[in-house]
Formats: sequence, C-alpha cells, structure tokens
Amino acid sequence: MQVSALLLRLTRSNKFSPFTSVLQFVIDSATWALTATVASYMRFVYQGHHDPMGATSDSVQRVVPIVFVVHAVVGLVVGIYRRRWRYGSFDEIGGLVIASTITTSILLVLRFFDNSFNAFPRSVIVVAGFAALCLVGANRYVWRLIREQVHRPTSLTATKLLVYGAGEGGIQIVSTMMRNPSSQYLPVGFIDDNPETHRLSISGVPVLGGRDNMAEARKKTGATTLLIAIPSADSALITNISQLAQSSGMEVKVVPPVQSLHERPLTTSDIRDLTDEDLLGRRHINIDLQQISDYVVNRRVLVTGAGGSIGSELCRQLARFNPAELIMLDRDESALHEVQLSIHGRALLDTPQTVLADLRDADTIHHIFATRKPEVVFHAAALKHLPLLESYPLEAYQTNIRGTLTLLEAAEKNDVAVFVNISTDKAANPISVLGYSKRIAERLTAGFGGNGSKGKYISVRFGNVLGSRGSVLMSFRDQIDKGGPVTVTHKGVTRYFMTISEAVQLVIQAGAIGDNGEVLVLDMGKPVSIYEVAAQLVKNSGKAVEIEIVGLRSGEKVHEELFGDGEVDTRPRHPLISHVAVQPLGSELVLSTPSDARAMMIDVIAKP
Repeated sequence: MQVSALLLRLTRSNKFSPFTSVLQFVIDSATWALTATVASYMRFVYQGHHDPMGATSDSVQRVVPIVFVVHAVVGLVVGIYRRRWRYGSFDEIGGLVIASTITTSILLVLRFFDNSFNAFPRSVIVVAGFAALCLVGANRYVWRLIREQVHRPTSLTATKLLVYGAGEGGIQIVSTMMRNPSSQYLPVGFIDDNPETHRLSISGVPVLGGRDNMAEARKKTGATTLLIAIPSADSALITNISQLAQSSGMEVKVVPPVQSLHERPLTTSDIRDLTDEDLLGRRHINIDLQQISDYVVNRRVLVTGAGGSIGSELCRQLARFNPAELIMLDRDESALHEVQLSIHGRALLDTPQTVLADLRDADTIHHIFATRKPEVVFHAAALKHLPLLESYPLEAYQTNIRGTLTLLEAAEKNDVAVFVNISTDKAANPISVLGYSKRIAERLTAGFGGNGSKGKYISVRFGNVLGSRGSVLMSFRDQIDKGGPVTVTHKGVTRYFMTISEAVQLVIQAGAIGDNGEVLVLDMGKPVSIYEVAAQLVKNSGKAVEIEIVGLRSGEKVHEELFGDGEVDTRPRHPLISHVAVQPLGSELVLSTPSDARAMMIDVIAKP
C-alpha cells in the first residue's frame, strides 16, 4: 500500500521539477553510455580485436563525456529536460526522436573533426543512437504503464461497468475513468455491434462482442451497470439496449446528447440515470453555428415567457452565442429567478437582464421596446393548457392573440430585425381554443412580415416537448407516484414529442433561415402512442398501477397534425425544418374585445 501511494503521488505530478528533470537526464545519459559501450564492444568483437573489452573501454572513456554534453544541450534545446511535454506522452516520444536524430548527426560530424573519435567507428555511433532511442522510449512507456495502472480505479471501490459503444464517445469516457483512481465506475468491457471491434482492447478494456453477447459479458465480468456511451443514440436504440441490460440484471446509465465530441470531451460527470425522455426520443441535431451567430452575436435579444420550459432553454442556449444583451421577460418572478440562476449560478434579480411584465399591459410592453431597443425577439409567452382554455376562451384571446399583437406592433415600431413567434401543432387545422388562438397569432405574424416591414417576422410550429411543465409525461409520473390510476384519454391517441434541447436548437436555427411571413414546421419524428408511453412508464416504475381510459376532452384530436390543409412540406434549407406559407391577417380584425371569444376566433380564421 505504501509503494502504491508513493507511485500515485509521483505519477500524479505534472509540474516542472528541477530534480525530476536532472534524474531524467541522468537515466537517459546512462542509457546512452550503456548502448555506446555495448555497440562498441560488439563492433570490436566483429573485427576480431585481441582485446575487445580494452578497446571498448578506451573508446568509451574518450567519447562518452562528449556524448553527455551534446545530448544535454540538444535535450534542453528540444525541450525534453524542460518538461515541455508530459513524461511518457506520445508528444514526448516525438521529441525524443528529434533529439536522438540531432545528437547522432552531431556525433557523426564530430567524428570527422575530433581525433578523440578515431577509435569510435561510425557504425557504433549510428547503432548506439538508434538503440538509445529505443531504450529511452521503452523507459517512458514502462513508466506510462505504471502510471496508468496506479491511477486506475479498483473493483474494491468502484462499480463494475460495461460500456455499450466502442466509438469516440465510449473511448473518451473510458479513458477518463481509467485515469481517475477515485472514479466510481470501473470499465470491465465494451459491447459494440461492429464485428470489426470485437477482440480489440481499448485502454486495457476488451471488446466482448455485440448486444447479443451482453448477458454472457455480464456473467463473465460481474458488471452490475451498463453505460450507453453513444451521445447520438435515438430512442429506439436506447429502448432496445436498456431492455436487454435490465433483463440481464444490470442498471442502465447514459451520457447526454452533445453537439460535438470535439467541442467538449465527455467526463464522468456526464454519466446520468436513464430517463423517460431518453426512451421516448432524442436526436443529434446539426445546426449551422455561423448562421445563428450572424443574427444573434452582439445583438440585443429579448425572450418573452423566459421563465417557461421553452423560454428558459432558449435563454440558456442563446447565452452561448454572446448576445450584446439578453433580456428575459416574464410575469412570473419565481420563474425569472430560476432561469437566471440556471444561467449565471446566481440570481439576485437586481439587473436589467430580468424584466417583470405582462403582455396584456400594452403601455409597459411599448415602453420596454422603446427603452431597451431589442433587435431579435423570441416570443415564447402563451397560455397553453388546452382544457383550461376551452373553459376560458377570453383568456386565450387576451394573451395569445392581443398579447402577440402588442409585441408585433412594438417590434415594428422599434425596427426589430428578427421576430420569431413560437407556435404549436394545434394551430394546424385547429379545433380547440388553443389551436384557434395560436393559428391567429401565426397569421398576425405573417401579416407584419408581409407589409413592407424592415424586419423578418416568422413563426415556428412544433408539438409536445418532453419534460415541459404540465406535459403528459409529468402528469403520468405524478399519477404513478400517487399509486394511480394513470389516465389516458383514448387508447389510439398519438402525439408528437421532441426534447426541449432539440426544439430550441431548431427554433434558433429557424430564425436564421426563415423567410418573411413563413411558418417553419419542425420535424417531430414519428408520432408516439400515448397509451404505450403510459404503459412504458408504469413498467419502468416497477409499480402495479392501472391505466384508465377516460375519453377525449373537448378540443382534443386523436391524432395531431403538423400541417394544415393546403400546406406543403418543403425543406429547402434544413432537413428537419419545413417552410410553409400562411395567409396574412390584418390586425383590425382582432382589436375589439369579443363577447364570445370562441366564436370570434372561428370567424376570424374563416376569413381569407
């Protein structure tokens, strides 16, 4: 234990130390002396010298001091003895090759000008130089092996882990674990479906076969956990792998989806439990960072509904693009506190960044636009709960229609460059108050985009977002936690789902590629059976919870639509974003507060 502790302290240090550099030089010099002695001896034996040991001793005594000096100077210049590279790294091996080549070349040149070298054949210099390079390289390789072995976690302190995926993500996470003796996980094997990886060993961890060999690998290694280390894995793959792992008695962990493994390497802190969202849908989204930067970087950006699920994620992702100012507007002070805390790690709510205001207060909204001068607006504020709005249609009119109109008027008056209205799939062929109000908001936005405005006005339409407040998943979880029953409106009902991160990335991209007056429809993947979702969540919970069919509510569809009648799915600029035209609507049709809000909305939508 004492030896291991000493090795751990020695191998952990990467800081410059004169003592370690001198020790390193002494070892390398001794290696050069040894190789020169052996090479000289072999050369004189080959010549049939009557006293090869004496001849060798004589030549070594003359030349080795010069070799020491030349090697020391070259090593310092190249950087070997100035700790330019981590000891035993591949970068240092490159430095050794350069230093050995230069040292050998200098000695060969000196051979022609210094009489001390006459007893030292050229072949000895070349052979000694090559042998010294091999030996000093081997010395560093052995040290690296010792360091890696000492730094590895052990089965006594870490959970044995199988890693599904021997690609870049799996290699990164395993390498990180193997260099951390305090890691809570010990990788004991890879699982990968690519036959070319089978029987390989990566960082000392063997590839034990494909998913069909999972149970056998679990039995062979004693692993109790499986890590799905494919950041781009979709829901179908995650579901299949997790079911196989769970049937083998293993707990399942995942790494989150990332934009690019080259932007930020995976670490053990990325490992997390499998969630319902992982099983329902996650996709790797490619966005054009340059396009987004062109209209967000160094611009004043306003997000309404900043405390909501979509709004808060918008704020977090927009902050990455360094806007000149990020203005977060919401009428919920607690929600503003949470989003500011999530971005900055502190939330005193004492900066101009957070704005407490209500869209229904037109005077306040116009004042905010006049004084803060936002250049880009993401309008995510809305009332969205369908059953509640069926009972209170006037509220939908006041917020979703008049509130949006107020924002549009303020944006036009203050020359906003880009206005992005967040809509919903319920606006396609609407049959609910929510759908009516959002469809009118889409048409109002198109109207402002088509009247010669200086700015660009577009809407972005998508469906249910996993993990958003009040979403069906949250309702199901609450019901399961309370022992059930889990209520489903119709056994055949389907809905579109996407993750918050996926939706927001596409919304920001849509702001870059949309044309004035368009509605951009995000690709939601395949619709998901709500009944099957409920059944999966109940199964994952391990509880005996019943599923109850309660019937469709007023305004609900069995199957949601992403496109309305006459809308054509065309994707000229992004494979996951459709561009559709929408009939503009003049603001004069919605200015008067209606006595019957529902009837008024239906009447407005019917107008060309």
